[in-house]
Amino acid sequence: MGKVADRVLHCLKCVRNKTDFVPRVALILGSGLGDLADQIDAVTTIDYSEIDGFPQSTVVGHKGRFVFGYIDKTPVVIMQGRVHYYEGYTMEDVVLPIRLMGAMGAEILFLTNAAGGLGDGFQCGDLMLITDHISCFVPNPLLGPNEDQIGTRFPDMSEVYNKDLQEVILSSSKELDISMKQGVYMQLTGPSYETPAEIRMCKVLGASAVGMSTAVEAVAANHMKMKICGISFISNLASGISETPLSHEEVKAAGDAVAPKFQALVKLAISKM
Repeated sequence: MGKVADRVLHCLKCVRNKTDFVPRVALILGSGLGDLADQIDAVTTIDYSEIDGFPQSTVVGHKGRFVFGYIDKTPVVIMQGRVHYYEGYTMEDVVLPIRLMGAMGAEILFLTNAAGGLGDGFQCGDLMLITDHISCFVPNPLLGPNEDQIGTRFPDMSEVYNKDLQEVILSSSKELDISMKQGVYMQLTGPSYETPAEIRMCKVLGASAVGMSTAVEAVAANHMKMKICGISFISNLASGISETPLSHEEVKAAGDAVAPKFQALVKLAISKM
């Protein structure tokens, strides 16, 4: 066992001391979206602080706990608050939750986030299916010695976001009459919002929305051969496009406003997975 695998197994042992629940889907709730975890048929919860050596979420609106339960008949583990690179954690810490949920038995990773829209018809409150991502200025979570028991040294990245799961989300959105955009998500480091010049760079590189999470989590999950899907909710228009200064309060308020349709979509999609 390598260092990372040992750490994952240690955290898994802490979880198994509290529950033997085996999820099929792992769901990460982004800023403003945490209330969905309170609406499922919950079996148990575990605070991150109860897991020895596990990083703690420090962002307002991120409760910092795992919720285990069912959406329809699908067993899920929900991260009610994620860990970000900008909080000062190492990249190993940032993706530790992904590796832990995979070790719990999760086969699918469903990512959500709040993101800034880069124009091109996006409006505050839109939902965007993530079809691909760009990781920029953020360390690759697979740097360092590879641990073969976790995944291969050079994982293929040609289809990170599973096309079958994308179709499930799109069909669910149509069933609920929820408009769904599609696009490429780009992760920067944060915690500062981007400058207008940086936003122009993101658009030139092909991004549709920009944020401070998600891409590195998808890389770690792909390394473990989990199936991945994701939705960004457009919480604001990015710097240089928005006419007002950006703030975390704006992001959370937008999340609260979009929450009902977002929650309905995620629950229906997961029930079909």
